[in-house]
Amino acid sequence: MSANTDIPSFYTKVTEADRHVGADEEDEEEEEEDGEPGLTETIIQPPARREDQHHSSWEDTIHRPTRHELQDGDGQNMELSEMTIPPPVRPEQQRDSLEAALQRTNSSKNQQRRSRDSTVGAVNADDRPSDEETAVDLPAQEKDPEDQGKDLQTQAYKPSPFITEFVTLSYLVFFSLLGTLARLGVNAITLYPNTPVTSRVLWANLGGSLVMGFLAEDRRLFRHEWGSPDLNASAAAHGKIKKTIPLYIGLATGFCGSFTSFSSFIRDCFLALTNDLVGPSPTSAYHSETKIHSRNGGFSFLALTAILILHPALSLAGLNTGAQLALLLQPVTPTIPVRLTRYLLDPAVVILGFGCWLGAVFLAIWPPGDHVHWRFRAVFPLVFAPPGCLLRYYVSKHMNAIVPSFPLGTFVVNIAGTGILGMAFDLQHASGAGASSANACAVLQGIMEGFCGCLTTVSTWVAELNGLRRRHGWVYGLTSVGVGLGLMVIVMGSMGWTIGFETPVCS
Repeated sequence: MSANTDIPSFYTKVTEADRHVGADEEDEEEEEEDGEPGLTETIIQPPARREDQHHSSWEDTIHRPTRHELQDGDGQNMELSEMTIPPPVRPEQQRDSLEAALQRTNSSKNQQRRSRDSTVGAVNADDRPSDEETAVDLPAQEKDPEDQGKDLQTQAYKPSPFITEFVTLSYLVFFSLLGTLARLGVNAITLYPNTPVTSRVLWANLGGSLVMGFLAEDRRLFRHEWGSPDLNASAAAHGKIKKTIPLYIGLATGFCGSFTSFSSFIRDCFLALTNDLVGPSPTSAYHSETKIHSRNGGFSFLALTAILILHPALSLAGLNTGAQLALLLQPVTPTIPVRLTRYLLDPAVVILGFGCWLGAVFLAIWPPGDHVHWRFRAVFPLVFAPPGCLLRYYVSKHMNAIVPSFPLGTFVVNIAGTGILGMAFDLQHASGAGASSANACAVLQGIMEGFCGCLTTVSTWVAELNGLRRRHGWVYGLTSVGVGLGLMVIVMGSMGWTIGFETPVCS
C-alpha cells in the first residue's frame, strides 16, 4: 500500500521488533500445527477473574502495545487471557501497514483461542467446580471380589419390602409391651420410704435414654446386616443403614420409646407446681402417702424447677453414658448373625408380638383373681401400649423430615400424648367418672400408662436435642417443655383449681 492512503499517521510507522514478533508468531503457529511446538517464551496461568464481556475499540484492537508501553503503564486495562514474558529489547523501526497489522492481530487471536482450549489451567477460579461436585461425577470404585461376595451374601437375606414392614411392626408391638412393663416395674421399685426423688418416672427416663445412647453409638451388633458388612465404614453410613433394620427399630423406637414417657414427666411437673405430687409412704414400701401437707407457693415453684432440670439433665447424661459404654465395650460386643435374625428371631417375634398383645386383651376381658388389681396394674396398660407406639412410629417417620432443625413428628406426638394424659387424669379423678367406677378407673389408667406412655418419648427427644445445633436444640427443648406444661395447666388446672381432684377407687 502506498504512503498516500488516508490511514492515520500513527499506523504508518511500526517497529522492527513488531515485524519480528509477527513473523515469530506465524512460525510458532506453523510449528504447533506440525506437532512440534517451538515456544521460546514461558506461559503463565491467567489471573483468577472473569473475562470482560465488553469488546475493545477498533483502535485498541489494531494497536498492540509494545513492551515499553506496558512498562510505562499503557495498556494495563487490556483483557488478556494469557500473560507472556515480553521479548528482548529491539530498536524501534517504522510501523507496518494496516493490512499487516490486521493480519497480525487475527493470527494472535487464533493462537490465543487454541491455547485456551488446550490449557486446563485457563479455567477461571470462580467457575472451578468444588470437590463435592467433582466427587459426584467420578466413577464408582470397583469393589474387591471378597467385598462383592459379602454384599451378595447379605443381600440374599434381605426380604421383600412388605415382609420387612410386617416384621418391623411385630418388633414394635413386642418391644412396646416389654418397655411398658419395664417402666411400670421401675416406678414400683422406686416407691420406698425416704426416696430422694418423688418423680418416679425419672429413673425410667434415665434407663431408656442410656439404652438409646448405646444403640445409637454401637457399630457391631448389626454390622452383618444387609449393606453394612464393613466395620470401618463411616458412622453416618452405618447409622443410616442401621435405622432400616427391624430389630434396631424395635429396640430403639419400641423399647426405649415405651420405657420413657414425656407425658408422665410433664404431669409430674404440673403436680409439683400445684403441690399434688404424691410421695412415698414414710413407713411402708410400695405405698404412697395418703395426706399431702400444704406449703408455700415459692416452694412449689422450686419443686417444679427441680423436676424440669432433673429429667432432661439426667436423660442427656444417660444418653452420653450409653454412647461411651458402646465405645468402651466395642471390642467385646458380639455381632448378631444375619441367618439367626432372618430365620429365628424374625418369625419368633411375629408370633410373640401379636400373641402377647392378644393375651393381654384376653386377660383384660377375663382377669384372674382380683380383677381391679390386675387390670389397673398391668393388663390395660399392655392393651393400649402397642397402638401408642405404632402411632408414634408412623407420625415421626413422616413428619420429622419436614423441618430438619425442629423434629416436628416427635414434637406432635409428645404434645398430643400430654394433652390426652391430662384429660384422662381429669376423668379418673372426677367424682362421677373414674373416681367411682373401678373398671372405668382401670381403663383410664391403661390409657395414661399404656397409650400416652408409649405415644410420648424422652429417649428420642433427648437424642434429638443432642444431635441438633445448640441454638436449634434450645428452641426445640424449651418449646416442647413450655407448650406441654402450658397445655397441662389448661387441661388439668381448669379442673383442679375449680372443682378439685377426687381420689380414684383404683389408686
